[in-house]
Amino acid sequence: MQRQASTSSGSDGDPRYANVDERKRKRMISNRESARRSRQRKQKQMEDLINEAALLQNENSKLRQSADVSSQRYAEVKSANDVLKAQANELTDRLRSLNSVLQLVEDYSGFAVDIPEIPDPLLRPWQLPCSVQPIMAAADLFEY
Repeated sequence: MQRQASTSSGSDGDPRYANVDERKRKRMISNRESARRSRQRKQKQMEDLINEAALLQNENSKLRQSADVSSQRYAEVKSANDVLKAQANELTDRLRSLNSVLQLVEDYSGFAVDIPEIPDPLLRPWQLPCSVQPIMAAADLFEY
């Protein structure tokens, strides 16, 4: 049930105001239609934003999982590297001990003994302390 708008001048049958009432009615219908379209646009924008937020949350979750896997892999590689460093230090210490024994043998026996030099990787970090041979990577080293 729609109410008809009446003019405040009391001229319901006056033909001069019929055109004004018709323009008001058309403008009111146009405004309602415009408001309906505006509500629809806002509703679609809201739905689009909700969908985009869901996609971004999903992507964020995947990135977090990937970062967690990378962090775990980093910790594993770092741990393995620490073990290798400790082993290298231990072997260097053993080599120094053996070299000192060889030095004692040379000093007391008088025989010349070839004592290998222990390389110091800190003095020349760009040079490897071992022979130049390619290092083969394990197949599972780079798999995630």
